[in-house]
Amino acid sequence: MAHYPVDRLIVVPDDIDLTRSPLRSSLQADTFVLGAFNPGMTRLPNGNLLLMVRIAEALSAPIEGDMIRAIRWEAGRYVLDAWPIDAVETADPRTFMLKGQDWHVIALTSLSWLLPVELSPDGLHVIAWHYDRVIAPAADSQCYGVEDARISRIDGRYWMTTCSVSPERQATTLYSSPNALDWRCEGLVLDHQNKDMLLFEGLIAGRYWAQTRPLGDLFFAYPPGSAWRAGPSINLATSPDGLHWKPHDRPGIRPRADTEATARIGGGAPPILTDEGWLSLWHGVAPNDGVGAYRTYWSILDRDDPSRVMRTDHRPLLEAAPWLTAPLAHQMYLHDIVFTTGIVDAGDHYIVASGEADLACRITYVKHDRFSPI
Repeated sequence: MAHYPVDRLIVVPDDIDLTRSPLRSSLQADTFVLGAFNPGMTRLPNGNLLLMVRIAEALSAPIEGDMIRAIRWEAGRYVLDAWPIDAVETADPRTFMLKGQDWHVIALTSLSWLLPVELSPDGLHVIAWHYDRVIAPAADSQCYGVEDARISRIDGRYWMTTCSVSPERQATTLYSSPNALDWRCEGLVLDHQNKDMLLFEGLIAGRYWAQTRPLGDLFFAYPPGSAWRAGPSINLATSPDGLHWKPHDRPGIRPRADTEATARIGGGAPPILTDEGWLSLWHGVAPNDGVGAYRTYWSILDRDDPSRVMRTDHRPLLEAAPWLTAPLAHQMYLHDIVFTTGIVDAGDHYIVASGEADLACRITYVKHDRFSPI
């Protein structure tokens, strides 16, 4: 039996050994870990847990003279691009925006790669840092980084979705593995500005299902008095093989008009099957003075038709925990963010993995009865 409550940071920036970073192969510049966060999670065949941690590696001195620089992968090596500092806007510590463009055009202040971290079965102790199995950019579509892994185990095989970032597209790249440590890249599966693709942990009527989240800056209005709010929603797609995806005709989870807390939403942890249906943890973003307040919410979806939302709780399951990040105050650059990315069943409770403040990895135990009908 678990001892409650359990809520702690398990990986923080200072844990990361940048001498073993893939960028060391060619980048001649000092860097630091901006964040070690948003971990995909699964249970390994040996019973241990695996976190696939996003390492956002940033330049220690991005500004040199009157130029600001960004890291980019190109043809097997890492290079630096530079723009005049007066040609960009730098309000967001994660990005800078190019002025005078016809579109919203940004560059990143860091480049992300994925580090597999093996944990004890209870998720509370680090067993191994698998630097020899890092996943780093390897294609033009990933030249600005590989971000935000989500891992699902389906019919004995592991599937991992990641967000690939480049000037070409912001897209979803799929990986597969027999053991969650040796990954094969299956290539792009969702195209431009489709993030947070989460594969359901199991087939439904012999087909793969996934949650998706198309982005954009144009949405059409719902009619006056509608229960729904226009904006990003969590959509659905199906596939015969996990590689080729068709959007589902009906929407999935949509933001409600009667709450600002979920004005913008997106996928969190891959849905897992419970006695009631598919448990889906997702994030809602409420407006604030910064990038928004990110919190974790949950829904139960019909086991045979996940487009049917059976229950949703608009009380936050998880919120940012300032008491956890207080020892990291000197490294904080964002606040009021928890971004859940993984869940495994552990008997009488679930182990939930999240990114905290775009800085560290958080492990939380949530009792099964938290999702029971009131």
